[in-house]
Amino acid sequence: MTRSSAPGFAYTTQDLDRFREVQQLAYHCAEQVAAWIEPGVTERQATAQLRRCLVAEGVRDFFHIPFAWFGDRTAFRHFHTPLQFFAGSRVLQEGMPYVLDCAPVVDGYTADIGYGGKVGDNPLWDRLALDLKVYRELILREVRARKPLNEVYAAVDAQIARHGYDNRHQVYPGRVIGHQVTRNTSRAPMGVNLFGFGLRTLQTLGRELISERLHGRSPLWADGRSSRHAPTPGLWAVEPHIAFRAVGIKFEELLVVTEDDAYWLDDDLPHVRRWTTLEEATA
Repeated sequence: MTRSSAPGFAYTTQDLDRFREVQQLAYHCAEQVAAWIEPGVTERQATAQLRRCLVAEGVRDFFHIPFAWFGDRTAFRHFHTPLQFFAGSRVLQEGMPYVLDCAPVVDGYTADIGYGGKVGDNPLWDRLALDLKVYRELILREVRARKPLNEVYAAVDAQIARHGYDNRHQVYPGRVIGHQVTRNTSRAPMGVNLFGFGLRTLQTLGRELISERLHGRSPLWADGRSSRHAPTPGLWAVEPHIAFRAVGIKFEELLVVTEDDAYWLDDDLPHVRRWTTLEEATA
């Protein structure tokens, strides 16, 4: 998909192509790890494998380090501190769900993706994976209607309640369902991480926080007062995360917001292909 930029929109068609390429690279590596993963693998081993794949593809910097969550950790059960988000010693077992999350930066272009999977049979995971489609459509519809971001968040909450699931993106620091992504132009050392985030990321995000607050906006999309504004033109990494009991799942991908429209940057992604395959099979 290629569209020209609207007035006031910061990115050219060529920029969007580069963002799309990095997002495809990230999902390609997640799929490689999904094919490699098996019972007995730990979260730390999975993140190490994900990092190796990304580095082999030429990635030298990260928005944040790779994450992996297994079993009930996909639902963020009993998460009370940010340290619990880091990969641990949890061992993957047959029937368990897992979530992989990575955010490579290539030539300043950033992607931030979430990939949900399972090992063996898990009918509950199958149900949640199918229902994720509703949230992708809902978010796009609400953003296109220029609803304030906190109201879009509330609409997602309401849909989660209708499904009988739990909102788990509210467990992320700041309760965020998304955040803005820009082209990173920091001159800080590449590949240096602090608290799980790239040093270049922290510098860029700090500048964005100051700049956006001056305009009464925030680059972090949550349900509080700072998100009571119309969608800001740019790119947003959006990650609705739902759970039922010990099973959690999410997608994360880039949403393009112009001054008068919005669209997902790419529809050729694993979760979208999964939905398409299911629809074709039941047609």
